[in-house]
Amino acid sequence: TGQLLSDLADHLGQGRDDITVICGSHVDNANNTSYNGNYGSTDTSPAPEARIIRLKNTAFSRKFTGRMGSYLSFLAAALWKSLWIESPDVVVTLTTPPLLSLVGLALQRLRGARHIIWEMAVYPDVAIDLGVIKPQSLTAKFFTWLADLPRHHADSIIVLGECMRDRLLAHGIPAKKIIIAHNWADAAPREPAPAEGPLSVLYSGNFGLAHDVETIANAICQSKDNDAKMEFLFGGAGSRNAWLQTFCETHQIKNVRFFPYCDRPALSARIAASHIGLVTQKNECLGSAVPSKVYGIMAAARPVLFIGPKASTPARLIAEHNCGWQIDTGDTAGLTALLNRLNQNRDELTAAGDRAHQAFHHHYQRAIGVAHIASILGPQLPTREPRAHRATAKV
Repeated sequence: TGQLLSDLADHLGQGRDDITVICGSHVDNANNTSYNGNYGSTDTSPAPEARIIRLKNTAFSRKFTGRMGSYLSFLAAALWKSLWIESPDVVVTLTTPPLLSLVGLALQRLRGARHIIWEMAVYPDVAIDLGVIKPQSLTAKFFTWLADLPRHHADSIIVLGECMRDRLLAHGIPAKKIIIAHNWADAAPREPAPAEGPLSVLYSGNFGLAHDVETIANAICQSKDNDAKMEFLFGGAGSRNAWLQTFCETHQIKNVRFFPYCDRPALSARIAASHIGLVTQKNECLGSAVPSKVYGIMAAARPVLFIGPKASTPARLIAEHNCGWQIDTGDTAGLTALLNRLNQNRDELTAAGDRAHQAFHHHYQRAIGVAHIASILGPQLPTREPRAHRATAKV
């Protein structure tokens, strides 16, 4: 989400001097860099043309107490800082951390700003879907009411696909407020897939609670004696990533390799070195989360293998562009048969990758994505000469 907002701020900042971004920061004194704790990797790309305000929130941790402390300290600091900068025309809030839209609502009410919510995940639905919060509990009802409050008052809500739109409609959010805008990826040099060696399946990014891991783990276990024919690569981190590493060690699986997070240029090269890009999602999280790894895979001219519900956005993209395959969660036999077939028919991979690449350049590259988001903000942005530091973006 930070990369996407950076892309948007960079696009909006061209020719303007009135973009302010409020973001979290955790300083690593040893390396003299700033980043958000253990959430992801340091972004080495140039900062956008914007006034960037880094808040001194506590470091992010994947443990509950550290996570909540980081979230709450950021929300409090963001609200306080927002009340002291020049009144914004438009405020864009994302969902990292959850309930950041409450800060947008406060600025909408107290300072007259237009408020756009950019939903990267629907909270508290994700927590409810994963069993962290009981569906009918007072906690679930309270946080649902709290999250829906700014949604009902927002000028517009950007969602990542039809499945997420359906979620918000179920919350009673008016359809006229909701706008579908797909995420995007950078265009990547088109490299041919490895002609020799085992079939390479790559999963890159966070592997968390919302992702199905059991189906691919069982398929990997069945292929462990075919390590010369098939390999699985996992780049990133997350709770399910750690579970999978333990699973592979327990079953003495040798054809799986794990890598840390990497920056954007290295990611393109990593995808190009594989044959298939893997994306997964649990059925319970349909619409509350939308996997966005699809776009980077398509940019690299690789087909997408999606394990998850047919009604999800990745499955719809695959069906629309014929650029990969969808497998139901739990269908280990179907997944194993598909991988064996693709290994014997590499031309099928190339053809699906070509279609993925063509669809990416027509619909999902960065210039198209940021222009769409900007058009949602743009019609009502002030036409007067830009004034210094008018806030239009927040994360």
